[in-house]
Amino acid sequence: MLVPLSLALALLHAAPLWVFGVGAAAIIPLGGWIRRATEQVAQRAGPAIGGLLNVTFGNAAEFILALFVLRSGNTGVVKATITGSIIGNSLLGLGMSILAGSWGREKQTFNRERAGLLASLLILSVIALLLPAMFDYAERSRATTARAHVLDERLSLGVSIVLIVVYVGNLFYTLVTHRDIFGGTQEGEPTWSLSRALTVLAASTAAVAVEAELVSAALEPTAERLGLSLFFLGVIVLPLVGNAAEYASALYFARRDRMGLVMAISVGSSIQIALMTAPALVIGSYLLGHPMDLVFGHPLELIAIAGSAFVVNAIALDGETTWFEGVMLVAVYVLLALAFFFATAK
Repeated sequence: MLVPLSLALALLHAAPLWVFGVGAAAIIPLGGWIRRATEQVAQRAGPAIGGLLNVTFGNAAEFILALFVLRSGNTGVVKATITGSIIGNSLLGLGMSILAGSWGREKQTFNRERAGLLASLLILSVIALLLPAMFDYAERSRATTARAHVLDERLSLGVSIVLIVVYVGNLFYTLVTHRDIFGGTQEGEPTWSLSRALTVLAASTAAVAVEAELVSAALEPTAERLGLSLFFLGVIVLPLVGNAAEYASALYFARRDRMGLVMAISVGSSIQIALMTAPALVIGSYLLGHPMDLVFGHPLELIAIAGSAFVVNAIALDGETTWFEGVMLVAVYVLLALAFFFATAK
């Protein structure tokens, strides 16, 4: 319903705010359909291939949305969405899930080994994303602006390649060599035929691409109309749209006392953004003609990413969660959102 409505609004040259709002709203259920179709295919493919499919399409909606924003030349907004996705999944998504799962329970437990690996990968992600900014700060005092920019791009490409290699290594480690420890069990039987699942997956992905183009085109006029910065839209609004389906899945499993899976969805999604999506966007930016580096220009972004990793690592240490830990995670996210709202970055 929302997809044809958004197309009609675009064809009728409606106000960009309406196109943006309806297009963004349409992406949310489409992301859910992509996830559901992927799970149906994964149940037929076995644990290893199924796990690979899930991590590949887990952030499909958000990646497509970022890709179209990148094509329009808004590299700063794309970097903001990377920040927003990391803090949104690891703070807001995980925090709300802990709150929902703890309702009526004293505490919930999860596999400390798996959570520890996720926390370690999140720390690695922080180091990798902080390094280009620190390098840029050091080099701009020694080289010309143009030379420093070239060095930033080269370093970002190198970092991106290393992160992708680490991500592939993590998949091989968890899905192949140590599958008995980290792989978990495959539950349920597919309820869709393979042809139906593939059709839904293809159609939903195509629809997300259409909606992403509409949203990216209406981004700047919407920011002006609402009196918000593109920075805030990128770091808060767009990640909420792209990750809404994952939040819903995490809440669903939290209520069923499956916190291990919730950690895999929430923290695992943040790791996928940092180790795979962000590097892929850097490499793809050269193909789109809008080269992007991994230098996060606003200090708030660096503080937010590092703070998220620190908080998640502290919670993952004991292998259990309580409702107050959920409150703390959500509170940190709200504090960061307030800071981003008042930030003067464009």
